Amino acid sequence: QVQLVESGGGLVQAGGSLRLSCAASGRIFSSNKMAWYRQAPGKQRELVARIFSGGITNYAYSVKDRFTISRDNAKNTVYLKMNNLKPEDTAVYYCNTDPPLRLGPADYWGPGTQVTVSS
Repeated sequence: QVQLVESGGGLVQAGGSLRLSCAASGRIFSSNKMAWYRQAPGKQRELVARIFSGGITNYAYSVKDRFTISRDNAKNTVYLKMNNLKPEDTAVYYCNTDPPLRLGPADYWGPGTQVTVSS
């Protein structure tokens, strides 16, 4: 069964921190690059961080040095620690493989978790 479930979002003041978690079914997780994406209102979904199965990471310029992606292969879980949050980080955050999972004619996405940063 294919499943991605994100959690850990919330409302936080600018400068605050949050830690997002994503539980993935084993079939998705084991040998794939995993990534966190976000979609702000009226904007396209964007990739913010990726992690290879061996632990190498990449970040979008806008979050570099503030966000940290990690994975626990034993738990099939990927995390995103977000520090020094800014109002422009407000978005729904999703985890997925990189590139995103394809199921039939469309990409598969979990429900996401809302992050709202107040100024």
